[in-house]
Amino acid sequence: MQSANVLARTVLSRADQLSPPPKPISRVQVTRRVWSGVCVDVTECWGEGEACAQLGYEPETRLWALMEEVGGAHCEARFRPEQPCPVSYTPRNMHFAPRGLAAWGYCADLGYTRDATLVFDVGALESRWAQTFDAASFAAPRWRFADDELWMLVKLLADAVNDPDPTSELYGDGLVTAILARLGRESAPLAPKQRGLARWQLRKVIDYIEARMPQPVQLTTLAELTGLSQAHFARAFKVSTGTAPYQWQLRARIERAKARLLHTNDSLDDIAAATGFADAVHFGRTFRRLVGATPAHWRRSRKG
Repeated sequence: MQSANVLARTVLSRADQLSPPPKPISRVQVTRRVWSGVCVDVTECWGEGEACAQLGYEPETRLWALMEEVGGAHCEARFRPEQPCPVSYTPRNMHFAPRGLAAWGYCADLGYTRDATLVFDVGALESRWAQTFDAASFAAPRWRFADDELWMLVKLLADAVNDPDPTSELYGDGLVTAILARLGRESAPLAPKQRGLARWQLRKVIDYIEARMPQPVQLTTLAELTGLSQAHFARAFKVSTGTAPYQWQLRARIERAKARLLHTNDSLDDIAAATGFADAVHFGRTFRRLVGATPAHWRRSRKG
């Protein structure tokens, strides 16, 4: 099983493969992050004219989703560069390719594209999800298919790649879990007796999160603390608390911020830093969304 750092180093990005970019592609830019055995590459391409280039990642199992396209024609994935995709165009199309299967991206009039490629470390996934992982569901290719729920999950994950907030670690882990389930990873629902966490499990997880707050926490670590698979833990935690793990961590950070607002005269910048927010603006926006008031207004109204 590869660690996140090893996975990030060993997977060759499209920017690496297309360096220098072939005409008419003028620039390729990739942003990367790894969650739970899944390497997420968000790739932006600029150019002008007809373009056909390898989508890359051939040695790996991967899911490719087109996020945005600006130009005179729709983009498509192909088996071979000269052979058009046999599946008709659909909005928000994706393709899934097992390791060893090459794919090309074609556009008759390239302007700008943004896509997300999820590269799966199948060995890591088998280890983390044990008996609930169905390796057979990762063996067959799927070309230019549409699944709005899966596409939206991938988009949310792609949008979180650059998010420095500590909660984004658990948030991304949760999205990866949902994506794998949508791809057909699991075949059976959670058994009734396993719906919620035992009291000792919940206490152990909460103590762990609070002791490390506001540092990032990985879903796989929390699952290991309870002796459950990652997928089972995520569902059981939500049954026990009413929220996903990342939501619980975020609300716990807000509660800690409330205590500092009420009992100290610390500036909003200092409180933001102490609770893991990028700055006072990020803190204020999140606080208002969850509490319904700005931190300054909340502080004034409570202090009198």
